[in-house]
Amino acid sequence: MSDTAAQAGAAPAKGAALASPWLIAVLVALAAFMEVLDTTIANVVLPYIAGGMGVSDDEASWVVTTYLVANAVSLTASPFLARRLSAARPSS
Repeated sequence: MSDTAAQAGAAPAKGAALASPWLIAVLVALAAFMEVLDTTIANVVLPYIAGGMGVSDDEASWVVTTYLVANAVSLTASPFLARRLSAARPSS
């Protein structure tokens, strides 16, 4: 048996983390649910924001627009920031 074949069936290294596909699926589903919930809450409170600030509904809708833009920016920037700020440096 070659080294490569032996390593393929070998147990993970002592420090390696095991990520369950079900755990990942649940976490992604939870994050998606929270995004929808946050957007729904922002849309529901829009009339109260408009009334409290004394602005029209059109002007208050910028709250939701700004939230969605900030969410898109942070979502696309998170992989870069994770690689840049992580404690473990990937081996090249």
